[in-house]
Amino acid sequence: MKSTKDLLFNDLIGQDVAKRKLGFYHRGYLATRIVPHLMFVAPKGCGKTTLAKAMGKHLTQADDTSKPKKFYEINCASIKNLNQLCNQFIIPHVNQQECTVLFDECSELPKDVTMALLTILNPNTENRTQFSYEDYTMDFDFRRQSFMFATTEAQSIFHALMDRCERVDLEEYTYDELGAIVALGTGDVKFEDGLLSKIATVLRGTARSGQKMATNIMSYLGAKGGERFDAADWTALQHHLGILPLGLSRIELQVLNILTDKKECSLTNLAAKTGLTPECLRRDFEMYLQKMNLMDITTAGRSITPDGQQYLINLKERRKAAAK
Repeated sequence: MKSTKDLLFNDLIGQDVAKRKLGFYHRGYLATRIVPHLMFVAPKGCGKTTLAKAMGKHLTQADDTSKPKKFYEINCASIKNLNQLCNQFIIPHVNQQECTVLFDECSELPKDVTMALLTILNPNTENRTQFSYEDYTMDFDFRRQSFMFATTEAQSIFHALMDRCERVDLEEYTYDELGAIVALGTGDVKFEDGLLSKIATVLRGTARSGQKMATNIMSYLGAKGGERFDAADWTALQHHLGILPLGLSRIELQVLNILTDKKECSLTNLAAKTGLTPECLRRDFEMYLQKMNLMDITTAGRSITPDGQQYLINLKERRKAAAK
């Protein structure tokens, strides 16, 4: 028997555990026409939406199993209230229709919509529910309608909504997988041996970064000509795009430099020196520095680690070598 990966997701790299889980649910769907409500959880750029869409392609119509059901992707930040959702989407497109609905970034759902979804998605032996809004009653049959959710903020999802879903957690990509994503996105380009592994180190562990890097490489080769990418090309591309080791951003590098001048720095002080809000620093920059063991956060404040100090030394030496 072929693996789930071969059957359903042969064009997607990595995430084998999640793909096996989805394969299990798909086999159940083929037998019962029902797939559980799915909650995809992963950091930004790790492929939640891509994997959900891939699953949606295999949730086929009852009367024509060669065609997928209609697939709707909703950015939850665009949903203002329950009235908008019901009148503009559920009543015309979902009620008594065959479809798959993905609520992307569902931590942004308004409270009244979340409460309504608890009723709509309530599990029962009949796999059917009804929901009344104003003077309209909507019918939901989970043999016809399938629901998926995706979020980077699992802790912000109302617990009862999370309980109604089967959670699908995505894993961090390995360097080999990230290199394969770059190779897939560059088609027939030939890479110097071992170069894809070096490129993978700056991709911050996300598939999206791999896809963007593939686009950058194709742009570079399009201007230069040729279908081979070697170490000299990679050095040139790093220079053109300002790519730092480990894929650090300029602000993250600025934070490390600030921390070398101050042994223990408060978040407020760091925010003042960078001109960013404390929340922005915490959410968008500090997490990666901690993940790469370049910065520590303690009750006394922020401090650079020995690895962080070595990073700056190596970067300085690299720049000196490049200037010669």
